Amino acid sequence: MLQLNKITLTQFKNYSSQAFTIDKRIIGICGLNGKGKTNMLDAIYYLCFTKSYFSKTDLLNVKFGEEGFRLEGDLSQNIPGEATDNMDFVIIFRGAGKKEISINKIPYEKFSAHIGKFPCVMVAPDDVEMITGNSEVRRKFMDTVLSQMDAFYLQQLIIYNKVLLQRNSLLKRFAEQGNTDWSLLEVLNSQLIQPGKEIYKKRQAFTRELIPLVKHFYQRIADPGSKQDEIVDLNYESQLTANTFPEILQNNLERDLFLQRSNAGIHKDDISILLNGRIFKNIASQGQRKSMLFALKLAEFEMLKQNKGFAPLLLLDDVFEKLDNVRMQNLLQWVCVNNKGQVFITDTHYERLDRLLSAFGEDVQIIELN
Repeated sequence: MLQLNKITLTQFKNYSSQAFTIDKRIIGICGLNGKGKTNMLDAIYYLCFTKSYFSKTDLLNVKFGEEGFRLEGDLSQNIPGEATDNMDFVIIFRGAGKKEISINKIPYEKFSAHIGKFPCVMVAPDDVEMITGNSEVRRKFMDTVLSQMDAFYLQQLIIYNKVLLQRNSLLKRFAEQGNTDWSLLEVLNSQLIQPGKEIYKKRQAFTRELIPLVKHFYQRIADPGSKQDEIVDLNYESQLTANTFPEILQNNLERDLFLQRSNAGIHKDDISILLNGRIFKNIASQGQRKSMLFALKLAEFEMLKQNKGFAPLLLLDDVFEKLDNVRMQNLLQWVCVNNKGQVFITDTHYERLDRLLSAFGEDVQIIELN
């Protein structure tokens, strides 16, 4: 499994300078709101992805009044049958977009080369948007998982998004100038089609594996007494299912020119979620929505584990809210017992955290933030 042994946060969010030594597989992080529980999880996530789970810009991660931050992590990777690999990972943000990333003192030339080295799954309260929000959130979910498993997918996604921005900019220029350069538009279309087709194929294969896992985990988390009343189904939806990419671009050309943006492509893909044949988010209770969120995330965890050959880090922020006792116990049974990876769980109540995590007879470390 992948294990974090030590993390040092310097001028990161509310931390001035603090180091935490980790010596267990199950780690509880407790403290009152505002003490830095979520920020500590975000720092771990940052080590894995070279970006924050919550903040869109690095400036928002800098402690107020400071100009930059530093994160350092000591991680080990233990693959059965192989020697344990220890790694020292350092990220330094100096402000004004200047960021340095190195592993064992060797700097990265491309930050994208780091994605997937330290697989990680994060669950936070606002993630319920995956269930209730628009398609963009679920596409981001697919992209996050696939990018960790497949470097080729990540590169195709980077190319697609870059060309998409260029195409949208060109459509706006057409409207502003009152003339259309059809040859240039055709060039961008061809540049969009090739990575788009690759992304579509990868997402098709991915969802074929994902959906059965999500259904399996949902039933394990749900109240056993109500399983027959909770029949869930998921489907991958893409415009490329019914038409080729050139066809959908041609069919939407007039609309694209009028709205000055690209309205067709794999950037419109979605995963539909149904409960008893009806749209899940319209009828599901808070507990059912939370159960579906955990089912998606645990399926992500399982796919990463199978792909990498070791368990990724699992970060659970404030998971006890809005889960009834049955669902919570079912979730913790998998997290603490069935799952053999390292897991970090936050809560505001020390006693509750210690009691729930220790109930399964596993060694637990509680980090109390004051």
